[in-house]
Amino acid sequence: MKDKKGVFTFPARVLKPVNEFLKKELKKLLTRRQQVVKADPFSDPTRTSDNAAEDAEAAEQFGHAQAEAIKNHLDRRIVQVRKALSRIKIGRYGVCEECDRFIDTERLMVFPETTICVDCGKKKKLKKSS
Repeated sequence: MKDKKGVFTFPARVLKPVNEFLKKELKKLLTRRQQVVKADPFSDPTRTSDNAAEDAEAAEQFGHAQAEAIKNHLDRRIVQVRKALSRIKIGRYGVCEECDRFIDTERLMVFPETTICVDCGKKKKLKKSS
């Protein structure tokens, strides 16, 4: 479906369930992030005054590193979902933010929060690895 400017956009009936799904996903991700932050051993204010054994300290360090890794992953997903929701709002959902070409519908079905096409995703990975 083309808009007034002649740009292809998905019909509202197609975007509505995607929008609802992404909003639910965002809520889940934010809830999960809160749980991870709360479970982080470093979030306990009494931890510094505790004279625990070295093995307990090591377990806390490991738990903190694990919580940070999960939190960072969730943060990236939250950003992606928010970007996809904003692209729905402005009528650019399904259009690659890098090259302005359409993102394959198969990719959007598997990864609805994506904002880049497969080719641009590959280019980004190559840039990161070099």
